[in-house]
Parts: sequence; structure tokens; C-alpha cells
Amino acid sequence: MNADNHLARIAGAIAEPARARMLCCLLDGHARTSTELSVVAEVSPSTASAHLARLKEEQLVQLLAQGKHRYYQLADANVAAALEALLVVAGLPRPAFKPNTPDRLRNARTCYDHMAGTVAVRLHDHMTAQGWLTEAGDGNVGNEYQLTPAGEQGVRALGIDTAALRKLRRRFACPCLDWSERKPHVGGALGAALLQLALKKGWVAQDLDSRALAVPPKGQRQMLAAFGLSEV
Repeated sequence: MNADNHLARIAGAIAEPARARMLCCLLDGHARTSTELSVVAEVSPSTASAHLARLKEEQLVQLLAQGKHRYYQLADANVAAALEALLVVAGLPRPAFKPNTPDRLRNARTCYDHMAGTVAVRLHDHMTAQGWLTEAGDGNVGNEYQLTPAGEQGVRALGIDTAALRKLRRRFACPCLDWSERKPHVGGALGAALLQLALKKGWVAQDLDSRALAVPPKGQRQMLAAFGLSEV
């Protein structure tokens, strides 16, 4: 297929109103289920599935499997940039993501044996932005992360023994899609080690009756400082 025909196919996929609404909804970087996108697109769940299959076929979205759940997000930054440019031409603002998770759980909680929530996603994003983490696969949730040399140095400076983590019979590090934020946090052995470090340092405290993690002001300041982050 030549470039002109391919462009026409992609434009056709975007041009359908329900699919356009789905794509614009995903522009904020948060993954969403087919059911959520059907509400956004104002179509039935079965129709939404057909639309998403078309978008996936044209490589505009990708499917993320997280346990028994299935989420969709934009395929890559190139798709996001193209949609942003079209929104500029259209003169329309992008919709905002509005999570409905209780604040107490949304900020910080455990996800099996590692940390999840707003705090964990922020740490993940910072480690990625600093070049500490690199994707070992094609970037889909469920693939592996590797530590770069800078990441090795940074993590060891925090007091985490990466050599010991690699001897464990489990994945070293992986992106785990956050339930409330719909963005990845760090899972695997490294994620578990980060949680244990935060508990040991007193940056967070575990709730005895739920998965919530309390983050006292002093603990938050110390944790952010350890990672070279400033308070929002």
C-alpha cells in the first residue's frame, strides 16, 4: 500500500465521530476500558468493540492486558502528536480525565507487594524521564523494564541491592497499569523493593485495615527529595 492510500485509511478511521471521541479521550495518556470508551463515544459496548478493532487494525490504539482486565491507550507518541495537531485545527480542547477512586486510596496504596496510586505513578514517570528505566519489549503493559547505568547508580544510591533483586525468581521490573491513575507504576522485584524502602524510611505507613498507604507531609518531602523531585 502506498503512502496516499495508507493516509486515506487512517483518516477514515479517525473521521468516524464515535472513534474520534474515543481517540480524543485517550489523548490524556490514561488507559480506558472498552466499556468506558463506549460511554464516551455514546455507542453500545458491542459497537465500541468494533470501533476499537478498527482503530487497533490501523495501529492508532493498542490493547493492554492487566490481569483479567483489558484497557486501550494510544499506540504511541506519533499518534498523539497527529491528534493534537488536528485538535488545533478543529479549535477544540481535550477532555480531562476524572478518576472516581476515593482520595485515600488514589494517593497511595499497595498493589500486591508494590506501591500504587498517584505517588507511585509520579515516581515511575520521574524514573522514566530521568532515563533510569528502559523498556525491554515493545512498550506494552506486561513487558519488562531494565535499569540503565544511570538507573543502576540511582537505585543503589537509594540503598536498594539490585544484584540481590536479580537473583529472585520473578520479573526484575515491569510496568503495572495503575487502577486509579490508568498510567503505569513500577511492579516486579524493583517495585516491591521501592515499597519496602519507603516503609523502612518512614516515607509511607501501611494501613492495617486496607490497602491504603498514609503519606505524612514529612515522609512525602523526604521521599521526593530522595528522588530529586520537588513538591507540587
